[in-house]
Amino acid sequence: MVDKKRLVESFMELVKIDSISGEEKNLADFLVEKLKELGLEVRVDRAGEKAESDSGNVIAYLRGDAKEAVPILFSAHMDTVVPGKNIKPKFDGNKITSSGDTILGADDKAAIAAILEALRIINENNISHGDIEIVFSICEEIGLLGAKNLDISSLKARMAFVLDSGGQVGKIINEAPYHNDIKIVIYGKAAHAGANPEEGINAIKVAGVALSRMALGRLEEDTTANIGIISGGKASNIVPDEVILKGELRSKSEEKLEKYTSELKQVIETTVQEFNARTEVKVERGYYGYHLSADSEVIKTAIKAAEEIDLKPVLLPSGGGSDANVFNRLGFPATNLAIGIEKAHTVEEYIMVDSLIKSVEYILSIIKTAASA
Repeated sequence: MVDKKRLVESFMELVKIDSISGEEKNLADFLVEKLKELGLEVRVDRAGEKAESDSGNVIAYLRGDAKEAVPILFSAHMDTVVPGKNIKPKFDGNKITSSGDTILGADDKAAIAAILEALRIINENNISHGDIEIVFSICEEIGLLGAKNLDISSLKARMAFVLDSGGQVGKIINEAPYHNDIKIVIYGKAAHAGANPEEGINAIKVAGVALSRMALGRLEEDTTANIGIISGGKASNIVPDEVILKGELRSKSEEKLEKYTSELKQVIETTVQEFNARTEVKVERGYYGYHLSADSEVIKTAIKAAEEIDLKPVLLPSGGGSDANVFNRLGFPATNLAIGIEKAHTVEEYIMVDSLIKSVEYILSIIKTAASA
């Protein structure tokens, strides 16, 4: 039923359209036309105004003929990470890669291609279905900003399937962590490094001592912490008076997240006091975690749909966030499904065509399962 040639061509066409975070308009315009051609009602919201993107989220609705069916939503994000411009996909008959100097963009355009192909098949074969909504979001890669600024109340669906996880098709994410972003600014005192260094307070040294005292890495089985960016200093002959550290903490337990965030802040504050320095610490919630039980409607639907097409469903936790985190936080049950992306966010990213085909088949099975609920 899946048209392999059409699916591959559609995917390769999508990845050739530049759409790094904040610059999704060309892809959004393209998708609006494609969705309209397939008979969907389409609109673009104003999320881009808050997310500082040149486009909003693309939201589409396909009215169903199965009146007792559960209304469902499929979601994928339009934006890609860098280097994501001028992508030249290569296809060897089984595997699709980039030319090696950019990402491929399968994250998350493989999902978009699969959704479009499933919609084409529904049209061509007059497959009975319930109401279907589509959300192609913006700025997922830079903080889930499209989903965060989506008006959930405008949606009709009862549950959502986000297609944005790596690994084999059939993997179902039923748990994802809470996430805090942290920015630390340490203020020392500038002085000439050769003439009077004793009059200065070296902010980089203070940061180094603080870092040596921080609990970083895997703190517990379900909790991690990382400082990933350090910047500071003006010249080698000046005692640096400012350094900035940026990092994150993640945990499946909100209580643990707050505990370790508080401890990290305490380390910073104690250390700067020892050196008579100052600090500003800013903590922001990146996203909220979620846990979906095996008997929740969205998980049961995902499992049954997988089994119907002889996929082995596997429930797994994720160490990262997706638009599903935002949907669940807003009371909209959502799981994240694997679509076969491999080595995402690298120039070695690839996807197997079999994974693309299986993703289409899985989407169709979810639609049929929801229609028979």
